[in-house]
Amino acid sequence: METVPNESKTPSKIGDRPTSDVVVRLRTQDGRDDWLYCHSHILIEESTYFADRLSDSWPTCQILDSRNCVEVYCEEPDLDSHVNVLRLFYVIADGLMMEICHGVKNALGILRVAVKLGCPRIIAVCVDYLEAVPWEEAEEEEILNTIPSMGSKVEPVLARLQPVNPTAVVKIFLAALQFATSSPPSPLNDLKNTAQEQLEYMLTEDDDAPLLTADEEIKLEVMRCVKKLLDRFNSIVESLLCDLQESISDAGKMQSLHSCLTDLLWACQILGKLEIIRDFVCSWTELSVKLVTIVQQKDGENQILKTKLKVLEVTAKVLEAVGYGIVVLPTVKRLHMVKLWLPFVRTMKPLVDSVSEETEDDLTLKFDSEIWQSLESAFVAIILTLPSVDQTDILTEWLENQQIRYPDLTEAFEVWCYRSKVAKRRLATLGEEHNTAKAV
Repeated sequence: METVPNESKTPSKIGDRPTSDVVVRLRTQDGRDDWLYCHSHILIEESTYFADRLSDSWPTCQILDSRNCVEVYCEEPDLDSHVNVLRLFYVIADGLMMEICHGVKNALGILRVAVKLGCPRIIAVCVDYLEAVPWEEAEEEEILNTIPSMGSKVEPVLARLQPVNPTAVVKIFLAALQFATSSPPSPLNDLKNTAQEQLEYMLTEDDDAPLLTADEEIKLEVMRCVKKLLDRFNSIVESLLCDLQESISDAGKMQSLHSCLTDLLWACQILGKLEIIRDFVCSWTELSVKLVTIVQQKDGENQILKTKLKVLEVTAKVLEAVGYGIVVLPTVKRLHMVKLWLPFVRTMKPLVDSVSEETEDDLTLKFDSEIWQSLESAFVAIILTLPSVDQTDILTEWLENQQIRYPDLTEAFEVWCYRSKVAKRRLATLGEEHNTAKAV
C-alpha cells in the first residue's frame, strides 16, 4: 500500500481521528477490542511489523471506517503495554520516552511488545532504562525469565548478572579475607560480619557450585590470616592471665576476648570447608588450659556467660574434628582434651539451662541444643579411641558424678563393656592364629 508522508508541520497525535489513516485494533481472547486511530507514516517508521502489514505485499489489509485496519492480537495482561508502545511512537525525544517507562515492570512489558512489533528505537530506550535502574528481587527474576529469549540486542540489560572472571573473584575474596580477620573500630563491626558471612557463602556448595575453588595459594593465605587471628587471641589470653594473677579485672579485655572468639568460630567454618583445620585444632589444644583457667575464674554475669558459651562453640568444632578423625592427634593430647573439657562442659550445661529459664527474653543467652548434642557425640567418639584403661577411669568418674545426665556417655559405656568382656577371647584367638602362623 502506498503511503503519503505527512507534510503538515503540526505533529501527528495518536487518536486524532480527522488526520489518521490507519486503525489499529488491539484484540484479546477475552473479547477486548480497542481501536486506536494512528498514522501510517509513523507506524511504518517506528515498527517493522506495521511496515510489513501496511505494505503492498500484504494482501489482506482490511478497510475499516474508511481507513486501513491492522488487527493485533495480544494477551489480556499485555494490552496496556501495546497501547503504551503505540503512544511511544508519537514521542519524539528519547528522554521523554524513557520517562514513560517509569518502573521495571512497566518497562519490561513495553520491551516485550517492542520486540514483538520490531521497534528498534523503543527497544533501545527500554534497554538503556533497564540497564541503569535498580531492581527488586522479584523484578530481577522476571528479567531473567524474559530477557534471554529476546536476542543479542537486549543483552546489555544482563550485564550486572554475568559471571565474574575467576581472577577477579580471587581478588575480592582475598580483600574480604584480610578485612574479616582484622580488628577494625567498633563502627565497622557490622561490615566485618558481612564480610565473614559472604566469604563463607562463596565457599558453600548449595544449589550452585562454590563461587571459589581454593587452590594451595589461597589456602596458605587463609591459614596465614587465621594464624594472625590466633596470635591476637593468644595475646589477649596471656594478658588476662597476668591480670588474674594480680587480681585485676578488665571488662574491655574480656570484651576483646569475646569478639576474638566470635572470629575464631567463623574461622573454624572456613577452615573446615577448605579442609585445613589441623593447625587450628593444634593451637586450640595448646591454649585450652589457659583459656579454661581464665573463664572459670570469672563470675556468672551475662557478658562472661556469653563468652563461656562462645568458648564452648569453638571447642565443639575442635572436638568434632578430633572425634571424627578429621584431625589426628596423639593419645596423650586426646586424653588431655577430654579430661580438660569434659568437666567444664559438665558444669556449664546446668548453669546455662538455669540462666536461660530465668532470662527467657535474653536471646543472646540461648544456646543451640545441637551444639550440646555435638559436644556429647564428640566426647563419646574421642573416649572410644583412647586405651581401655583411660576409658575405664573416665567412665568410672562419670558414673560417680552428680552431673551424670550430661554429657550422656551411655554409648561409650556400652561399647566399653562389650570390648572388655570379649577382650580376652578376641586376643586369645589372635594369639592362637599368630602361633599357628609361626608353626607353619
